[in-house]
Amino acid sequence: MKKTIALLLLSASLITSASAQQDPKAGKILDQMSAKYQALNAFKATFTQTLENDAAKVKDNITGDITVSGQKYHLKMNGQEVINNGKTVWTYMKAENEVNISDYDPDEQDISPSQIYTLYKKGYKYTYVQETKEAGEPCDIIELSPEDRTNQIYKVRMTVSKADKSVKSWKMFKKNGNRYTVAIKKFQPNPPVDATTFAFDKAKYKGVKVIDLR
Repeated sequence: MKKTIALLLLSASLITSASAQQDPKAGKILDQMSAKYQALNAFKATFTQTLENDAAKVKDNITGDITVSGQKYHLKMNGQEVINNGKTVWTYMKAENEVNISDYDPDEQDISPSQIYTLYKKGYKYTYVQETKEAGEPCDIIELSPEDRTNQIYKVRMTVSKADKSVKSWKMFKKNGNRYTVAIKKFQPNPPVDATTFAFDKAKYKGVKVIDLR
């Protein structure tokens, strides 16, 4: 369960991962995209994540949504919820009716959703690939590659709208043959959020088993 969440959040981090020393055309697009999202008080995105592995003949789809505001986020995906209020993380698993509570430490995570639009400034090279169309909308494709050759991810292709610099999709390629494609189906800027959006309310989950790992 937790592995699925980690993969999504990792793929989400790579939505903007790249190095500042590379292709200036790609860098300009990434900067414009980053500025767009950082200017928002909050945002909510509905997505589909597809896992493919040709050798293993695997193709799986998962849908979900995530709400982000600053350091805080609330992710719902595949019978799981991950809620982070910037200090505490609740990971709820519906099938087990169980929630794990832990301290939030960004240094121990592959990615914090609050950082996904600035990570490209460190640790990745980027190049402009080509123009394309996604759902009839003109877009740019940018390829990202990690400077650390031990990284199990060797390439990411991100598709950015020409019109408003929003991210339409990204594909992550791993050395084990897995490919993860995340397609944004619906994007809502500045949705209404408050403290309850980023907190786990035990009263709403009857009989939930609480495991405090702090």
